[in-house]
Amino acid sequence: MSDASRQNNVTTGKAWADFCDQLKSAGDIILADNAPEDPLTRAEGFRYLSRLTKLALEQYVEATDTDFPFFYKLSHETAKIGADNPDSAYLNAQIDGSKNYRITGKRGSMKYFSIVANAMRYDSDGTAQATGSLMDEDIDWGPNGELEIIASCEEQEGNWLRLEPDANIIIVRQNALDRTNEKAGEFHIERIDGPESPVPLAPETLERGLATTAQFVKGVANTFADWTRMFAEYPNEFHPFDQQIYQKAGGAKDLFYLHSYWKLKPDEAWLIEVTPPECDYWNFQLNNWWMESLDYRFAQVTVNKHSAKLDPDGGLRIVVSASDPRTGNWIDTCGHREGTALLRWQDADENPIPEARVVKLEEIE
Repeated sequence: MSDASRQNNVTTGKAWADFCDQLKSAGDIILADNAPEDPLTRAEGFRYLSRLTKLALEQYVEATDTDFPFFYKLSHETAKIGADNPDSAYLNAQIDGSKNYRITGKRGSMKYFSIVANAMRYDSDGTAQATGSLMDEDIDWGPNGELEIIASCEEQEGNWLRLEPDANIIIVRQNALDRTNEKAGEFHIERIDGPESPVPLAPETLERGLATTAQFVKGVANTFADWTRMFAEYPNEFHPFDQQIYQKAGGAKDLFYLHSYWKLKPDEAWLIEVTPPECDYWNFQLNNWWMESLDYRFAQVTVNKHSAKLDPDGGLRIVVSASDPRTGNWIDTCGHREGTALLRWQDADENPIPEARVVKLEEIE
């Protein structure tokens, strides 16, 4: 489509009408025959679409000027994608891989830090390909946690984040062991040798942004609904799916992901037992059917290496149920009867598969 046609679509209102029509059609994902029909899952599903729309508008309408990038949150407490980690603080910046960027800032107190450049294709096929990454130990930090990184295709001295020409996003991940007390760092990104000021919004840019936003909403919702259906083939167990599935969607390479699907009656509990390996970090979280973490601000829906209570022999016992059994590490289902879950091992010396079974809640001791 030519720029003239895109401009005309904006000035006549067609671009907006098409955007609204595409969002309307995304509702078919929530109403699919093989998606749950209960009121809670349906309500969360439509809220999920509204949240994805909010995130996508930030990414594809507000943050599209790669000459003047900024960090924003593509996942947070009230907008979530793909089993978002309750212990994580995510920052994203839209870039053009053919340009050079400087990232500055100061590290916070969170246990884990990584920065990755991706060629992100969530809006089309739900994949992401890392072009370069830096882990905490790869970075030369200043004496007080100061940071400067150059992101470019050509190798640089010092802290260098490798780009490729099709790289279009930079993601900062920070994970806390104790999210109540640990604080995230703050970071800034700027283009090197870019123009002095942004150009006014072009109608064709808005047209592309609205169209891509609608594609993102449908693409993300479809991708993770398909994942949920895949997990549901092995209910209430941790099946070792191929890790490449998660890497293609932008998963961190130093994490081993154990996604699962749970389904319980009101008087049942999902009992999970495993001995955590030696590793820097691990966590377990409960998600809804749409792979959104449950509301960790107000409910006990996650546990990690810091917060878990282990048995004397080092074993971990997690109890997922509608009410607190007063034993083990309780995870609240928050009114749900089914959904997804995720256990992550980070840089572990082994990746054990938990034993999991459904028992009567009254049998938990």
